[in-house]
Amino acid sequence: MQSPHSVSGTEPADTSSGSAWQVFLTFLKLGFTSFGGPVAHIGYFRTELVEKQRWLSDSQFAQLLAICQFLPGPASSQMGFSLGLMRAGWRGAFAAFLAFTAPSVVLMMLFAFCLPYFSGEAGAAVIHGLKIVALAVVAQGVLGMSRQLCPDKTRAGMALLAAAVVLIVGTAWVQLLLVMLGALAGIMLCREVKPEPAAALQVPYGSGLGVACLAAFALLFIGLPLLSSGEGIIAAMQGFYQAGALVFGGGHVVLPMLEDAVVAPGWVSSEDFLAGYGAAQALPGPMFSFAAYLGSVLPDGMGGIGGALLAVLSIFLPGFLLLAGCLPLWKKVSQGASAARGIAGVNAVVVGLLGAALFDPIFVSAVTEPADLAIGIVGFLMLVIWRLSPLWTVLWCVAASLTLALA
Repeated sequence: MQSPHSVSGTEPADTSSGSAWQVFLTFLKLGFTSFGGPVAHIGYFRTELVEKQRWLSDSQFAQLLAICQFLPGPASSQMGFSLGLMRAGWRGAFAAFLAFTAPSVVLMMLFAFCLPYFSGEAGAAVIHGLKIVALAVVAQGVLGMSRQLCPDKTRAGMALLAAAVVLIVGTAWVQLLLVMLGALAGIMLCREVKPEPAAALQVPYGSGLGVACLAAFALLFIGLPLLSSGEGIIAAMQGFYQAGALVFGGGHVVLPMLEDAVVAPGWVSSEDFLAGYGAAQALPGPMFSFAAYLGSVLPDGMGGIGGALLAVLSIFLPGFLLLAGCLPLWKKVSQGASAARGIAGVNAVVVGLLGAALFDPIFVSAVTEPADLAIGIVGFLMLVIWRLSPLWTVLWCVAASLTLALA
């Protein structure tokens, strides 16, 4: 993710503390209006909180952005969490998360409730159109990420190798292994990557609590697989937690992890999975709210409102624990050259994982005839060339699919 361009303000930032209610109302407005994915979200945050309300300076905002880019998890949600934390302490952090996430979570749960009613030829055409939306949006994500995260032959080769391994083997543990190998390869091979200079941040708690958060993250990461039998609610929690813990960049990158978490065990069909992902493109707020839809449609008593809330908590929690753990330790952690090179290697592998997911299951499920490919190409051009909102891509793909089915 690239940082939004800086605009120097003429007035100093308002560094006084705010209330959790103020944070909640500010992020509720952002939760209803922030379309376009994590990069766009961060642009909205900067306009509202640096330029308009002056909660913090440009340099402070840039430093928080660097931390959220460095860590796995949903980058824009982590950014909102940290902004709320700096403004109003822990109450502000939770208020920011709740307000920014709730609108998209509720809408995804409503879509899951309505999904069984999409029957007949028209309903099938709508669902198929949403699959084509996923094809266009993820293709745009792969293109943008490959330009940013694979700028040289070394990292491009790592991405291609990772994609090939996933397409041949295709299991969740292979993806986890590739992420770890990517970090090691980055340390050894990405010698040109240098760490960013760190600026001081006023964190409202000490390193002791930070270490406790990191310990909680590790305990859950190790403990959930040990408690899980591969079935039931603990297994679902493990899948969502692992996706949130291992995904760098958030957004579309979480797709292959979530597919392995819910499609591979047979809990959610590939068709319903891609339909929900396509619907998520039309909504404001964080892409990780897709987990609310998946949790709602889980079978055997695991789904519904309870399943949705558990899935949302499980996928967001690891990123927030890592962020809270690293904030007071950030200056020491970020200045290591090995850390910067390791993250570069992980990012390259992540591009390969997403590229593999673009082919299977997305392309394989979405393109069943030449007309589907033509619709997807137009949707891709709407995003990349004409730079329209993803909402227009959703409307185009669904309308075109519906028109072809009823013609």
